[in-house]
Amino acid sequence: MNKVVIFGVGLIGGSFARALKQAGAARSVVGMDRSPASLQRALELGIIDVAGSDIAGAVRDADLVLLAAPVAQTGNILAALLPHLGPRTVVTDAGSTKGDVAAAARAALGEKLGRFVPGHPIAGRETNGPDAAIPNLYQGKKVVLTPLAENAEADVELVAAAWRACGAVIHRLSPEEHDKVFAAVSHLPHLLAYALVDDIAHKPHADLLFQYAASGFRDFTRIAGSSPEMWRDISLANQAALLTELDAYLAQLTTLRAQLAAGDGAALEAVYGNARHARERWIATIEAAEAPPAQDKAE
Repeated sequence: MNKVVIFGVGLIGGSFARALKQAGAARSVVGMDRSPASLQRALELGIIDVAGSDIAGAVRDADLVLLAAPVAQTGNILAALLPHLGPRTVVTDAGSTKGDVAAAARAALGEKLGRFVPGHPIAGRETNGPDAAIPNLYQGKKVVLTPLAENAEADVELVAAAWRACGAVIHRLSPEEHDKVFAAVSHLPHLLAYALVDDIAHKPHADLLFQYAASGFRDFTRIAGSSPEMWRDISLANQAALLTELDAYLAQLTTLRAQLAAGDGAALEAVYGNARHARERWIATIEAAEAPPAQDKAE
């Protein structure tokens, strides 16, 4: 690609830029960001080649535009992009919800909707900003594309090829399937981590509790170090699916509370055991997928 434009030069967008440049997949990367300080820092770090000053100039002759901004900003950015989209520019995003993003694109882009290919890289760190961006963030990680009926396959493949250049593995879901899946395995865990830390922080003896919190607490709550603004937007954007998962979890907690109150050790152990075995199967599946192919014995 001759030119890639990235809206949002922090962890997600910055890592995308670093990976593309390391792979030699983009000759020029233009950055756009609502924070002038972040844009300047991305330029200093070599994440981007050009700090864009206006949308028209930034997008002119671009092959690919990535929106790596909070999902609530998607509609406004797409509306601002619309008058400047050239005949071969493809737009994608990195938002953690897809139903709302698809709806925002449909409202903002009109006849040019087919130029927008929704996507979601399943990768991250608890740190943010340009300094957190690393070139191998997406190496071996999944990127879920949720193509729209209006998308041309060539445009979907352009987006997929860009992520493959970053080392990612491409998966496809519908926007609806995506949001149901990630409400359970991503959005709910973030809500729980934030809720636990917030609960402890409001206790009168919070300092004492945090003094004795060790690695288990740190690991469980690591994701509560993510951007509150981003996760506010994600929670509200995927409200219906997240409420469904939260209600199911509350029912599970109610069951566990009853078992604990009754002193039913066997029932508690059964839940713990099932959870452990399910996690072990999941980890084994991940390790098998990440294992390098066996070498030919003749070599």
